[in-house]
Amino acid sequence: MAEDRMALLEMLRKATADGDVDFLREGMRVLAQAVMEAEVTEGTGVAHGRRDPDARVTHRNGDRERRWDTRVGTIDLAIPRVRDGSYLPSLLDPRRRTERALLGVIQEAYVSGVSTRRVDDLVRAMGIDGISKSEVSRICAGLDAEVQAFRSRPLTETAFPYLWLDATYLKVREGGRVVSMACLVATGVATTGERRVLGLELSAGNDEGSAWPSFIRGLVGRGLHGVRLVISDHHAGLVKAVHEELLGSGWQRCRVHFTRNAQDLVARSARSMVASAIRSVFEQPDGASARAQLDRVIDGLARPYPKVAELLADAEPDLLTHFTFPESHRSRIRSTNPQERLNKEIKRRTGVVGIFPNRASVIRLVGMILAEQDDEWQDGRCYFRSETMTAIDAVAIEEVGQPFLLAS
Repeated sequence: MAEDRMALLEMLRKATADGDVDFLREGMRVLAQAVMEAEVTEGTGVAHGRRDPDARVTHRNGDRERRWDTRVGTIDLAIPRVRDGSYLPSLLDPRRRTERALLGVIQEAYVSGVSTRRVDDLVRAMGIDGISKSEVSRICAGLDAEVQAFRSRPLTETAFPYLWLDATYLKVREGGRVVSMACLVATGVATTGERRVLGLELSAGNDEGSAWPSFIRGLVGRGLHGVRLVISDHHAGLVKAVHEELLGSGWQRCRVHFTRNAQDLVARSARSMVASAIRSVFEQPDGASARAQLDRVIDGLARPYPKVAELLADAEPDLLTHFTFPESHRSRIRSTNPQERLNKEIKRRTGVVGIFPNRASVIRLVGMILAEQDDEWQDGRCYFRSETMTAIDAVAIEEVGQPFLLAS
């Protein structure tokens, strides 16, 4: 409390000496920092700068900057972080931005006259009997600027050894028709072990193959570097783009998607057996054992299911790439499951809209969802421990296929 009083006194002296200081906004910042300090002290069990091993629950881990929009203006906060667990200040509403974006999309659909009965009911349930086009434009313009800043932010600050690429599909009105469009999403894990949302792009379904190269080039243009492994499904355009635009990076074919592809080649009664055989390869402790087990599975399936055996043989290098990385990472980097969970959240949150009125409304809402998720990931526990991330370059690349040079 003594430190808080000193900060307030310093702020008062500064306000008196310098007439252009926004006293109310600065007071809000000091109060917010004091609240966060009290909450973190309660969570760690020890005040900042104190030593008490018996009372300590966890350690502080620096802080991260975040802008906070309030009625007195935008305030720059330094949010404390903890080593174990997560901390999100009680004074912040983690869902506020997405709810504003959703409201903007619903309002735009309502004004455009393309809303379904479900959307119309939602609008009225929110207490909106009518809203002008100019008001919708004003609301959406502010949201669009925020999303654009998030999508175009530089990625030069740190390297991202792991990169996940995937797409989810939404319905959009365009040219008088309802069409399916692909939301291309990129997420990655930084050298610090933090998981981040890196990019978002929208593409018409029939243009998805040609959209992946430009999407990846856009990430590289913003400073994406240090990619060691890309994890994705076997979409032809995506894989080609990875090999051409991210030279020197390894590619891991998603084991879940691959298993489904293999099951599609056999009768329903044999699908469980095929899945178990493929699973046995990934359960091996190292790359050499996995390759030996894969050879045994191929030999066992060659006669009853030759197409599955051929598929396994062709995909061998891409299925086992993850064995060349730290053991503690393998269960998470061998599939796109982390990305699929994010896609499921996008689907859940966009489901209330159903059919979007235009492309801009998709980018607005999905962009806000991803920006919000990026914030929550930073406030939470690291995806991988930072000390294990430093082991990536130390792993000898000799277990699967020929050694390859990792790009820096």
